[in-house]
Amino acid sequence: MNIHDVVDFSQATTEPERYRPDPAKVLQGDPEQTLYNHYASPCGQLNAGEWEAEVGQWTVSFSEHEYCEILKGVSVLRDSEGNAKTLRAGDRFVIPAGFKGTWEVLEPCRKVYVAFEQK
Repeated sequence: MNIHDVVDFSQATTEPERYRPDPAKVLQGDPEQTLYNHYASPCGQLNAGEWEAEVGQWTVSFSEHEYCEILKGVSVLRDSEGNAKTLRAGDRFVIPAGFKGTWEVLEPCRKVYVAFEQK
């Protein structure tokens, strides 16, 4: 490995992956999402990149541990008991594997993520 193997998000030419959550998980809106997975580890357990989503709400179930940093927009993360946390630009947090609830985008959102999926 050398300096050429370092992934600089600002210079990445990653092709965007556009998708929508499974319709059965969508609670409101049309939350189209775009994923730029800039890095995938050779073992397949670690991914890092940027994610964008349009306004809407859907159910989530995390099998991975995910570090997030909100770059723009406003979202609300709710657990399965209804407790909520509003997320805004500058917020940094980790969602642990096993978290279940909903993600609601109030204003179009962009985040940096690092996700670790334990085997």
